[in-house]
This record gives sequence, C-alpha cells and structure tokens, in this order.
Amino acid sequence: MVGDARRPGSGRTGRARGTVLGSRPAYSVRLPVPPRPEPEAAPVRAAERTVPWLRVAAAYAWRLILVGIAVYGVFSVLGSFQLVAVALFVALVVTSVLRPPTDLLARFLPRPLCVAVTLVGSLVLLLGLLALVGSAVADESGRLADEFRGGVDRIEEWLRRPPFRLGPGALSRLQQQVTHYVATHRSALIGSAVGELGRVVELVTGAALALFASVFFLHSGERLWAWARDRLLPSGARPVWDRAGGAAWRTFAGYTRGIIIVAATNAVLVGVVLLVLEVPLALPLTLLEFFAAFVPLVGSPVALGVATVVALAGRGPLTAAGVLVLIVVIGQLEGHVLHPLVMSWAVRLHPLVVAVSVIAGSIVAGVIGAVVAVPLVSVVWAVLNALRAVPP
Repeated sequence: MVGDARRPGSGRTGRARGTVLGSRPAYSVRLPVPPRPEPEAAPVRAAERTVPWLRVAAAYAWRLILVGIAVYGVFSVLGSFQLVAVALFVALVVTSVLRPPTDLLARFLPRPLCVAVTLVGSLVLLLGLLALVGSAVADESGRLADEFRGGVDRIEEWLRRPPFRLGPGALSRLQQQVTHYVATHRSALIGSAVGELGRVVELVTGAALALFASVFFLHSGERLWAWARDRLLPSGARPVWDRAGGAAWRTFAGYTRGIIIVAATNAVLVGVVLLVLEVPLALPLTLLEFFAAFVPLVGSPVALGVATVVALAGRGPLTAAGVLVLIVVIGQLEGHVLHPLVMSWAVRLHPLVVAVSVIAGSIVAGVIGAVVAVPLVSVVWAVLNALRAVPP
C-alpha cells in the first residue's frame, strides 16, 4: 500500500493529489524568465517624416478632388439633358406648391379629380394673369410711346447737365453708333432671333413634360418613391434613403413655398409703390419683380433697376429717385425680415453661401443655374444633417 502510494503516477496519492502524511510540504521554485529581445524598430519611410497637418491636408485634398470630379460629372450629365432636368425641377416646384390644396381636396373628392382641379385652376390663374398684363400693355401702348419719346429727350437733357456734361455731339455720335451697329449686324440679329424660335419650341416641350410629370407626382408621388427604392436599393439601405429623401423633400418644399411668399410680398409692395408714383407699365413691372425674386440677392435689384429706367423715361428724375429708394427699402426688408421669418422651416444658409451658390450656378448654367443653385445647396445640406443624426 505504501509502495503503491509513493509510486509515481498513483491515482490515490502523489503531489498532484496531495502530500503523504508525515512528510514536508513541497515548495515550488520559479526560475527567472529571461528577457525577450525587443523587436527592431521598422525604418521610418520618407512620407511618414512629414508634418502631421500636411498629411491630413493631403488626405482631405485627394478626397475633395474625387468629390469634385463626381460633381463635375453629374453636372455634365445634367447639362446634356438640360431640358429634362429643368422640366423635372419645374414639376417638383409645382408639386410642392399644389400638394397641400390637393391633399385638402382629397378628403372630399377622389384623388384624380383633385389633381385635375388644382392643375387646371392654377393654369387658368396663370393665363389670366398674363392676359391681364398683355391687355394693360396694349391699352397703354400709344400713351407709352409718347411718354418714352419725351422721356428720352429728358434723359438727354439730364445728361447734358452736371456731373455728366455730355454735349449734343457726343449724344448724337452715340445714337449714330447704335444705328450703325444695328444696320451692320442686322443679319446676325435676325439669325439670333430665328435661333430663339428653337428655344421657344424647347420651352413648350419642357412645359409639357413638366405638366405631365406634375400629374404623376401629385397623384402618386409616394408610390413612385417606394417603387424606385424597392427596385434599386438593398433592404439594409432603404431606411437611410427614406430618412434622406424625407429631409430633402421637406427642405425643397419649404424653400419653394417660402420663396413664393417672399416674391409675392415683394411684388405687392413694388406694385403699390409704382401705382402711387404713377410709373408706366406698373403691372408688368410688378410681375417682373415677382419672377425676378426667385433669383436670390440679384433678381429683385435687377427688376427694380428696370423699373427705375422706366420711371426715369416716363416720369422724370424725381420719380426714378423714389424707385431707387424703393430698391434699398425692399432689399433691407427682404434680407432682414422676410427671409428669416418666412424661410424658418427651410434650411437657412449663410448669406455668403447663398452668394457663392448663385454666382457658381450662373457660371455653370446661366439664369437656370442661378435659380436652381440655392435650393440644391439647401437640399444637400439638409440631407447631410439627416444622415449625420442618430436615428431614434
């Protein structure tokens, strides 16, 4: 038994199970662990020896270059299909304006009938307004011709006075130069006028496409979005795109409704002042102010500048000075009261961002780019904020 207990590997006793009675407990001795050799430091590459901020700047730079190339490609594609892009943009504008009355009528009438009522009603209102302007211009054409002839004479007399002091010879030479330019470039001017007929055809085609798209956007916009989302996106990306699409539409609709309210307010103020000052063509100038207000920062001053020239030719320098005062007052009212108050539900951009967007849009696509630039930047900024936010 004792021999078995002391036998190595016995299952009843041994150092693994316990100690034998009467024997000393065993003490373990730990040998010192030899130190491990430290790995040799990897050689530092030349690119790693640059300053940290330069590496960060370089990393951001090539990413920005890629983003710029992508944006340029998108705008190049849109430029190739400019008519389609503009028509769809107009359709979205019409949808954002007519969607609330269509939803209100849908509580009592079928949806297709509501779409037809809102679209036909808005077209009748627009055509009636244009007919009213044309009738006003036709009724005042004879009187306006006499007033403008007298206004041109008054402008020439005003230019002869200080501080301009232009002599009759200078004015006559200017008139001769204008007449000579028109006579020598008559064929080019006629060719450009004929070329504009193609623009008119494109305008009619784009308006028809915008109206056609507006019908479907008003009738079943949500179903169109859901169909495109389910067919083009994987299931994991659909909630993110829904959040981004909702933010984009809310911002675009809010901006569109807000800019229409601002433009209508500006047009009413301008119309009242022009009627009080008895400026010729007050109604067409009011309509011009309404449409010019859709180009931020520069549209309204340009329209009021045209009104100033008309007032100078038709009513004289004092009335023109009154219109200039109107430009300053309406600019301050629009910038400090109307935009912060009316556009509060849309993305409010810094004035510098608005100015840069308008100039860049006008460089890329002319007047159309200047109109589209600010809502496009607002939508992009809203989408970025929506994607950055943590979903509930």
